[in-house]
Amino acid sequence: MPLGLITGIGRAMRRKRTSSLDILSSKRAPRNYYKGKNCKPTGFHTRKGGYVVVPEKLPNYVVPDLTGFKVILFHHCHLLEVVLFCLWVMDVKNLHQY
Repeated sequence: MPLGLITGIGRAMRRKRTSSLDILSSKRAPRNYYKGKNCKPTGFHTRKGGYVVVPEKLPNYVVPDLTGFKVILFHHCHLLEVVLFCLWVMDVKNLHQY
């Protein structure tokens, strides 16, 4: 009898739901759980509740010099139709004012 009870408990533990092994979210966690957005910390917390920003941890973006770079403007295939429609709507509004 005790052997059957032990094997039953073992089977129940083996058949654990896969949904409970999912990634932890704030809805399935304790109240004070904060997951965050996978951002790197830029400093550290002090003992008295402050925050010290470390300049070495800040992101440093290297942008090339773009002087003399020819910029090609984006245009929508229906841009002319949209502009003509807006002009038409403005004309119709102006007609109602007179």
